[in-house]
Amino acid sequence: MLNENKIKGNGVSLRTLYKWLVIIAMIMSAILIVSTFRTVNRFNSLSGATDEYIELQLAADELMQASDYLTEMSRRFAVDGNREYMDAYFKEAFETARREDALSKMSKHKDSERAMLKLRAAMDASVSLMDTEYYAMRLVVDAKGIQDYPEQLDYVELDAQDEALSPEEKMTRARYVLTDNAYYDQKDKITNRMRESVDELINLTRSSQVALNERLVREYDFIRVIIVLQAVGIIVVIWLTASLGINPVLKAVERIKDDSPIPEIGANEFRYLARAYNKMYEVYKQSISRLNYKVSHDELTGIYNRAGYNLLLNSTDLKTTYLILIDADRFKSINDTFGHEVGDKILQKIADVLRNSFRSEDYVCRIGGDEFAVVMLHADKDLDHLIKAKIDKINSLLADTEDDLPLMSISAGVAHGRHAADTTELFEKADIALYETKHKGGSGYTFFTEGMDSGRPA
Repeated sequence: MLNENKIKGNGVSLRTLYKWLVIIAMIMSAILIVSTFRTVNRFNSLSGATDEYIELQLAADELMQASDYLTEMSRRFAVDGNREYMDAYFKEAFETARREDALSKMSKHKDSERAMLKLRAAMDASVSLMDTEYYAMRLVVDAKGIQDYPEQLDYVELDAQDEALSPEEKMTRARYVLTDNAYYDQKDKITNRMRESVDELINLTRSSQVALNERLVREYDFIRVIIVLQAVGIIVVIWLTASLGINPVLKAVERIKDDSPIPEIGANEFRYLARAYNKMYEVYKQSISRLNYKVSHDELTGIYNRAGYNLLLNSTDLKTTYLILIDADRFKSINDTFGHEVGDKILQKIADVLRNSFRSEDYVCRIGGDEFAVVMLHADKDLDHLIKAKIDKINSLLADTEDDLPLMSISAGVAHGRHAADTTELFEKADIALYETKHKGGSGYTFFTEGMDSGRPA
């Protein structure tokens, strides 16, 4: 591997190289950050222009629909005299007022003064056209004898000639007023003026959209250039770093992250460091393994201890788990009589018999002095008969004194996790069942049933 002095002799200084790389990276990052903010602002402006365009389009549609709606209601009223059409006409004109609302929305658009002047002129002409519609509706009101009508019609005076017409003639006259060429010509002029003004407003908005979109595209192009330059710079940095012998270090870092030995590659100095690390790694792994075993296992019997029991039970599915609490009968008396050495051998014998009597997937634990527990996993069906047979067999094996150990027996309390809300409740129920076994004289088993805790001492 090249050392720093040799690199400097070749005209390349690691310190100078990395200093300039940091400066360039900072400059490019600053440019990218500024460009990003500018792009976000452009995008927000474009989004606002789009919203404005949509709002204008909707307002224009509302304006046209409202104008056509007034014409339609006045004509329907003139056809059959149904006052619902007259009420709908005046509600639209003075309550809903969609034309006025649309005009208000359009007037908010910037640079729209010229278009709005045309649009207001068209609206004024539309309001004037309403006088014709009022006149026709007044004819219908008189013809139908409608008494309760909008006050606006009070100010409409019929010509003497129209006043003298019969009801049928007044209806005919009203329909004629709303369908003659003069009405249509005026209506078409107003509609055309409105469309021209609305089109001009929409074109203004569309032009703003196009301009903002072009600016946004330019910002994106600039960001792409910066990103490409950064990518090229990253490639150059990677190449320089690899060529200067950093690859072994990177691989070592990855192996350390993966908790694996370091490959002994690269320069002699790095190989030496890798060998030293690997030796320490091996010692560390062996120490951790021994420590984990010691923490979770009972030193005397080799089975799980209380800490291991807690860890196992808290990580199991209670709905498919049996918990069997076991107590060695008369252990204290035997221990006092024969001594602690014999007592230890009895505990070891019990642990061996339990371990050999249950499945490999079940866990046998020593949770106290002469207290044991068996955690039976994957027991989602009724295995009571199997557990009974196992405990009977265990007691028969413990009664065998060929090993010169005193006759022993166990008492067991059994509970299933499907009857418990958590591990604490499961333990309590198994403990209650164990108490029942001891109360009956020991050397047997009891399965927990509801109501069993009534005789248990507090």
